[in-house]
Amino acid sequence: MGSTKETEAFLFHKFTHIVIGGGTAGLVVAARLSEDPSITVGVLEAGSAAFDETRITVPGRLGETLFTEYDWQFETTSQPGLGGRKLPWNRGKVLGGSSAMNFMMWCRGNKGDYDAWEELGNKGWGWDGLLPYFKKSETFQVPTKEYQEKHQAHYDQDYHGTSGPLHTIYSAEYGASSQYWHETLKNLGVESNPSHMSGSSVGAWTALTAVDPSTQKRCYSAPAYYLPASHRENLVLLTNATVRKVILEKDGTTDDQVARGVRFIRGSKEYTVNVSGEVIVCGGTVNSPQLLELSGIGNPAVLSAAGIECKIANPNVGENLQEHMCKPSPFLGGIAASLNVETINAHTATMIIYELDPSIGTPEALRSDPLLAAAADEQYETSKSGPRTAAGYSVAYLPFSHYTTPKEISQLASQLSSTSQSSKANQPSTSRLRDQILSSRFSSSSPSGQIEFLFDVSNYSPFFKSEPGKRYGTMMLMLQYPFSVGNIHIPASPFPNEPTNSDDKPVINPKYYEGPGGEVDFLTMAAAQKFGHLICDTRPLKDIIVKRVFPPLPDDGGVEDESWDDWVRDTTATDWHPVGTCAMGGDEGMDGGVVDERLRVYG
Repeated sequence: MGSTKETEAFLFHKFTHIVIGGGTAGLVVAARLSEDPSITVGVLEAGSAAFDETRITVPGRLGETLFTEYDWQFETTSQPGLGGRKLPWNRGKVLGGSSAMNFMMWCRGNKGDYDAWEELGNKGWGWDGLLPYFKKSETFQVPTKEYQEKHQAHYDQDYHGTSGPLHTIYSAEYGASSQYWHETLKNLGVESNPSHMSGSSVGAWTALTAVDPSTQKRCYSAPAYYLPASHRENLVLLTNATVRKVILEKDGTTDDQVARGVRFIRGSKEYTVNVSGEVIVCGGTVNSPQLLELSGIGNPAVLSAAGIECKIANPNVGENLQEHMCKPSPFLGGIAASLNVETINAHTATMIIYELDPSIGTPEALRSDPLLAAAADEQYETSKSGPRTAAGYSVAYLPFSHYTTPKEISQLASQLSSTSQSSKANQPSTSRLRDQILSSRFSSSSPSGQIEFLFDVSNYSPFFKSEPGKRYGTMMLMLQYPFSVGNIHIPASPFPNEPTNSDDKPVINPKYYEGPGGEVDFLTMAAAQKFGHLICDTRPLKDIIVKRVFPPLPDDGGVEDESWDDWVRDTTATDWHPVGTCAMGGDEGMDGGVVDERLRVYG
């Protein structure tokens, strides 16, 4: 797990800045800071570097790193809202973090969502303030006219970057269903979005992917940000190093706590590295609150139970967890967050399985047939083409009003009112304003995509076993604006006089479908299933589908009065997009969050 010489060489440096977590955000921060030669930046990453790992680099092999050495393999607590089930929470434990194992879709949130951050008191975090940085990160490969027409690859060049470190392209290959997507949705009254990166994702669109067009390899933070800067003498990386805590000491003049160093473990030895400037925590939604609590920053009750001295009392640490939900699968993954900002909400999802025409090629067929896989590998190596380059999707984001009935809208409005009333009594004003902003997303005057609909050719469900020789497709539905709010905390000390440490996995409790807000999420998801099935029962997509197999069709074949409630509760799972556990406090400051608008930890 790394030599002692490597560790000693790292410790030899006099660091002005230490970045904890060489993941999606951490490597961006480190690369940008080290542009200044007067700064010396150290990066501590718990995982290894894996630049030549084909399960990471080859687009068509996405998902194959889940439940491997590159995965933290977290798990939630039992979820009452899901019938007591525990869900796996996969996060990237590798240089590049979860950007090394996600599905490579390149997209942005809605303009109104970013503006809501600023409305909550976080100056500079609105759409207009962030767009220049979105563009700065990207080099967009303009598709040919022929490609645009074939794949409905619409875009507005004004909203794309041309010289950033991350390459984005429309995928070289798409699944067989993609060619039918836009026409099918149009037949259901859904227009194609001419520029889904311009501040609105509503409508049908073909997604960009984070792939380098010259190599047809995944483009993620390690090769995009770290490698070009790795020659700098003032940027020093140490992998396979798990941080134990940030060392805090009181400032002699202000009485504030100041970060003086970091304690970490590598191999079987613990080390301390000092820092003269800042410690930057980039552990993501799970590891960032864990590390703050291990360092003595958090809810005093949580810290006391863990046997850790409270240095800064802040009960917001680890709270405000919100998460996109999807189906658990050995071939699905998500995007990690860095030290999280104010809430842009996460997703809930389900997966309906269909049997496809046997002539349709699927990634599942490659996984089950060594000869097909070998042929695909050879094609990829020799010409950078074929199924191993397929990482693109066509999706649709739709407002609640598009796919539901007046009765269901009335029921949801009543539940939202109940949620709002309970919030007034029990939440700080920032949380109440946040819920008001969320509620407004259901307004017909300001339509937002409550549900993401995505059809892909393969069986992604662990609840349905594929029959050999048959081909399958999956209709995925992902909730975009959840009201369910949970938390992540370190566990209580397992032994007397032995404080909790980083070896003890954090306690993850998303509280899916719990409470009044969770009921709103459940009603929204249950109502969306019928429209998901309707998409698959509409031509031309219908023409490649044999039948629905999971859940099976009702015995009488009728779907008009079909109830999806039990199925939704029994099969909903994470979409691996958790956020919010180190939220910006905005106007409420420390009373409402963990960091300020400059992402500085309060206290």
